[in-house]
Amino acid sequence: MSIARLPLRVVLRPIPTFRSRPQGRSLVSASDLNFGQPLHETHPHLIKPGELTPGISALEYHHRRAALARKLPRNSIAVLAASELKFRSGPVFYEFHQEPNFYYLTGFNEAEAVAVIEKGQTDVEYTFHLFVRSKDERAELWDGARSGVQAAQDVFNADEAGDIDNVANLLPDVIKSATMVYTDIGSHKKKSAVSRFFSGSSTKVDAFAKLLQNSTVKSLRPLMNEVRLTKSEAELDCMRKAGRISGAVITEAMRNTYKSEKQLWADLAYGFKTQGLDGEAYVPVIGGGHNALSIHYVRNDAVLNDHDMVLVDAGGEYGGYITDITRTWPVSGKFTDPQKDMYNMILDVQKSCVSLCREDADVSLDKLHRVAENGLKNGLKDLGFDKSRSGCLDTLFPHHVGHYIGLDVHDAPGYPRTDKLKENQCITIEPGIYVPINDERWPEHFRGLGIRIEDSVRIGSEKVEVLTSTALKDVEAIEALK
Repeated sequence: MSIARLPLRVVLRPIPTFRSRPQGRSLVSASDLNFGQPLHETHPHLIKPGELTPGISALEYHHRRAALARKLPRNSIAVLAASELKFRSGPVFYEFHQEPNFYYLTGFNEAEAVAVIEKGQTDVEYTFHLFVRSKDERAELWDGARSGVQAAQDVFNADEAGDIDNVANLLPDVIKSATMVYTDIGSHKKKSAVSRFFSGSSTKVDAFAKLLQNSTVKSLRPLMNEVRLTKSEAELDCMRKAGRISGAVITEAMRNTYKSEKQLWADLAYGFKTQGLDGEAYVPVIGGGHNALSIHYVRNDAVLNDHDMVLVDAGGEYGGYITDITRTWPVSGKFTDPQKDMYNMILDVQKSCVSLCREDADVSLDKLHRVAENGLKNGLKDLGFDKSRSGCLDTLFPHHVGHYIGLDVHDAPGYPRTDKLKENQCITIEPGIYVPINDERWPEHFRGLGIRIEDSVRIGSEKVEVLTSTALKDVEAIEALK
């Protein structure tokens, strides 16, 4: 795509017109049509003028594709597939969640689609191909609206658009013309999401892989990690909104008294949606008492007892961008002395790590982890733990102190934790201590206690921005809520 071409289409996008039928001649306004996702013309209460998805403009999506194209060698392509709809049983499906890299480059939020970014012979030009489901009146009667092929061009700014059912005839020529293909389709030893669109494929050979057998193929993920790692101001605003609202919902939950994990979970999910977020960013951990010792405990079906603490790892998302928060508080609203001592020790470590989330601090995720380990070791010693025991922190602090966040809860998977953190990257800081129930190596009054404190943080140049500061975490502030 010529960079000079796209702004024209973006300017026109808020008021596009479409053919009412493939064979028809009349043109209608976008507001009179149905699409497979909210647009400003159909959902002005959700999408602002110029935006393609909440908070993100059509022009920004072009800049993202252009940024990827600059990283591709000349005469090469990147191929991405949308997520497939997953079925729970029979025709009953799970809630759809778009493949993050596909979503990041296209803003297209439907299943059964393929995107190709084709790098030409210059560094400032690319062609955006988008293959999607065509409009189908009968299918849409059952499954809801589709955006269709025409919208792939007029709304999502594809240079070349086609019916996904015809991709077997259209994609091979694009692939054959490329000197190198970057893709992760089928890389996880699962049947390729696009294979079923190729007729006559062997049941033993992935059709898409067979199509690539004469091509030089490389993984796309490392390049996508590089372009996604540093957030734009629009992305940060989405994450700020998700963090601000999620934190406030969790603080409100601290005010209430719950009899069960499930009741607390229901209140959080309700709060995220009613306060303006799209919903939950992930299946939360609502771990009361000993359940907090399981890092990814998600059954959330136990009774909450007054003398216990409850560990809540939860957050909402906005426009696909997530927030990740963990708070641990006493079910009764008042800390016991052992709970308070352990909690304040972990909070001090968490705050010291958060204070280092600046570009001028010259830190990496691994360096922050070492800071957390040293702080926890010293704090545990002061609380009477024998830190000389073999595997002390392997047992008490078994996870890393943080990870990248963005469209994914664990953003940029595989990106090295040893790289220096830079301005506008976003991470979590989440130290925790989990003391086994029946392990005589540890002081008895701490056994069975699991505490984690986590915030989502933007790396600043000289100043830290905590995206989730509305979730209270000081002992005095928590106790004052009840």
